[in-house]
Amino acid sequence: MEATPSRRIVIGDVHGHYDTLLRLFDAIAPNERDGVYFIGDLIDRGPNSSQVVDFVIKNKYHCLLGNHEQMLLDAVGRGGVSQQLLQSWLYTGGLSTLESYQHHIPQEHIDWMQGLPLYLDLGDVWLVHAGVDPKLPLAEQTAEQCCWIRDEFHQIYRPYFADKLIIIGHTITFTFPGIQPGKLACGPGWLDIDTGAYHPKSGWLTGFDVTNRLVYQVHTSSKSVRTLPLDDAVTFVDPGMVAGKRTKKRGLFG
Repeated sequence: MEATPSRRIVIGDVHGHYDTLLRLFDAIAPNERDGVYFIGDLIDRGPNSSQVVDFVIKNKYHCLLGNHEQMLLDAVGRGGVSQQLLQSWLYTGGLSTLESYQHHIPQEHIDWMQGLPLYLDLGDVWLVHAGVDPKLPLAEQTAEQCCWIRDEFHQIYRPYFADKLIIIGHTITFTFPGIQPGKLACGPGWLDIDTGAYHPKSGWLTGFDVTNRLVYQVHTSSKSVRTLPLDDAVTFVDPGMVAGKRTKKRGLFG
């Protein structure tokens, strides 16, 4: 009997929703041959960020640096505490993370976050939290672009890579014009799988089986689970409709 082929599974922004993440894993049922990749933003806003981080570390899953991990590191993980950056982080969801750690983040978790990569190249797919600056070569992309960028990337008319699909999170998909809550969003050469697990307008946490083009989703509030072919789960975004149609304020949607 032939062994089941390994799958590549990408998980969208969890934002501290540990119970929802466990239900998603029950639905996906990854095995030891599967590659599991988190797109970043494990923490903030939801109630159990510490458990989410612990789960990813203990299972040795791959994870990217998200803007919320970066905010935590900037505030408390660089050898001291910046009061200005601490207040900014707490305002954008960090308070729930701090409470989940009982106000003491273990050095092991901080060290792990400091080692997270900005992107991962899987051959035909390329993972990054927010996107890239289309005007810059890959070697010049920094955390500012990879963790924070929005419109400049979403407005591209030609794929950044000729032979790779860029998979992102960071921007909740319903904030794009014409995208319904829970739907994935795609543009030229990119696919956004952040369906807003923490947001009351959506509540869906998404996992994408790249190998089989299947989308798994669990709803944070209703606990409902669904599995859809990618073609039924995604809506195309017109790059020309992005500018000015969504708030640019950092942290509000990602």
